[in-house]
Amino acid sequence: MPDLVFYDGGCGLCHRSVACLARHDGDGSRFLFAPLGGETAGIRLVEAGLDPPPYGTVVVLDERGRLRTKSDAVLHALGRLGGGWRRIAGAARLVPRPLRDGAYLAVARIRGRLFRKPQGVCPRLPARLAERFLP
Repeated sequence: MPDLVFYDGGCGLCHRSVACLARHDGDGSRFLFAPLGGETAGIRLVEAGLDPPPYGTVVVLDERGRLRTKSDAVLHALGRLGGGWRRIAGAARLVPRPLRDGAYLAVARIRGRLFRKPQGVCPRLPARLAERFLP
């Protein structure tokens, strides 16, 4: 069962990250995606006990129903990709969570200056990948 990745639909960095995950998940078995401000997030995150959704961060609802946020969400997603990505995630997990989350929040504060704001809430992707995006 695929993980559900919730992302900030108004963030250029989030769009790039989600597009990267979608491209590397060739068969679509690992991830589905939905914007944090969307209908799916409003329902699924509240059901999972996260109300209101934390805008400005990424949230992964994994196959077991566990919520992961900030650096844990990023590292979980990288680990699910396998290969070299899994090794990178494993090495990054050696860094204590408060330091990882601090770095995550520092990037989150400046992401608007680094990445252009996207035109829509879903990244531009080929049609074969776009079907993995929920409202």
